[in-house]
Amino acid sequence: MLILNLGCGMRTSQHPDVVNVDWSLNIRIKKSRLMRIAVSPFLDARRRSRLDQMGGHLLAHDLSKGIPFDCGSVDVVYHSHVLEHLDRLVARSFLQETLRVLKPGGLCRVVVPDFEFLCRAYVQHLDVCRRDPLQRASHEDLLEGVLEQSVRREAAGTSGRNGVTRLIDRIVLGDARRRGETHQWMYDGVTLPHILEALGYHQIAIQTWSSSAIPGWHDIGLDKNPEGGEYKPHSLYVEARK
Repeated sequence: MLILNLGCGMRTSQHPDVVNVDWSLNIRIKKSRLMRIAVSPFLDARRRSRLDQMGGHLLAHDLSKGIPFDCGSVDVVYHSHVLEHLDRLVARSFLQETLRVLKPGGLCRVVVPDFEFLCRAYVQHLDVCRRDPLQRASHEDLLEGVLEQSVRREAAGTSGRNGVTRLIDRIVLGDARRRGETHQWMYDGVTLPHILEALGYHQIAIQTWSSSAIPGWHDIGLDKNPEGGEYKPHSLYVEARK
């Protein structure tokens, strides 16, 4: 099979069937020896370790310019926690582009934060706080689960860092919004299948992190953490066929 792992970031697969596609600075550094030498003095141990762990077939490509594969040439398109970072109209165009490259009968597997789960957790905790005022101190954590990714300014790569390295990082890469880390829209088990159907997908099914119509998906491991559990808890997993 040919499986595209779109918008992979540093979450790459070394499975021989998978092509990891992204335009992040990390994947460009990984692909270029000159860039690695240039930025090496500014990398902390954590980031250097994560770069070292990136492997497999890596393709540095700006997905805003389309998917660099022929029509009907791909068996599986996978993207995890990518769609919510795109403007609503751009997200639909992106899903149309994934449909274009899929073979007839090919599968698109979309993983996004489950907005229904986040909202239900918030409402349930609101009821808990009304019964037990001692729970109010932790209630903001539930609000954060719904809103933080949409309003956050500090990039994940600079949070907790200090000094010149942090300043250079922010000047070169910008804040969370400039890096595309913030959420532009959210999806649930009603809206995402509806959008996929409207775009021409069929046999749309909600899966779990460990279930899939893709042969051998659990062994490919893109939704699995190193300990063997779910990599992105509280996610919505939807598959649709061309």
